[in-house]
Parts: sequence; structure tokens; C-alpha cells
Amino acid sequence: MGAQNQTTINFGAFPGASDTSVAVTGQAGIQVTSLVEAWLYPVATSDHTADEHLLETITVRAGNIVAGTGFTIYAVNNSQLIEMAPDRGNYGDQLGFVGPPAWGTGTRIYGVWTVAWVWN
Repeated sequence: MGAQNQTTINFGAFPGASDTSVAVTGQAGIQVTSLVEAWLYPVATSDHTADEHLLETITVRAGNIVAGTGFTIYAVNNSQLIEMAPDRGNYGDQLGFVGPPAWGTGTRIYGVWTVAWVWN
């Protein structure tokens, strides 16, 4: 195994963002052929509990390896919730919303989350 550790990803202040990334550097032995993995790690941060790390809909991947330097960790909210568009006519539901969404799907994630990583 080359190296393993943990870092944090930050989706920013509320209301946050749908995706983010962080560069992991200082990996002198990493090669472009190295295998890199990253995952949401249930360790509390100042913004989220360990339990939230277990339940949230964040997909974490690693890639963009730079030999002798490091790699990038990417995190994306993969929520399947649909953000409904406001009804612009008289055909919405009782709350005035109608689908499909006009400005995107899913929700945004905010704050800092713990990510573990390993490469070999």
C-alpha cells in the first residue's frame, strides 16, 4: 500500500453546492498507474455528526493522478429528491408546484465532511 489518510471536503456555507473537490498533495511515490480510492468517512466535523456521514447522499471518487505529487478527490450530491418548479399556470398541485423541475434536481449539500483515502 502506498499511503492512506483522511482529509475534509467543503461544500461551502449554507445553502452550499452540488459538488466540490480537494487536491491531495505530498504523495511523492504515487504513479499515474496507482489505484486511488476515497470515501465518506464517519468522523464528525464542525458542521456534521458522524451519523450524518453515514446517511447523507454524497458520492466520493478519486482521480486526476499527478505522478510524484498527488490526486484529486471529487464529491457530488447524488440525492434523488426533486426540487419542484413553482407552478406558472393553474395546473399545479395544492401547493402550487408542478414537475418536472425547471432549475435542476436534487438538493445542495453544505459544510465540511470527512473523507478517507488510500492509494497503492
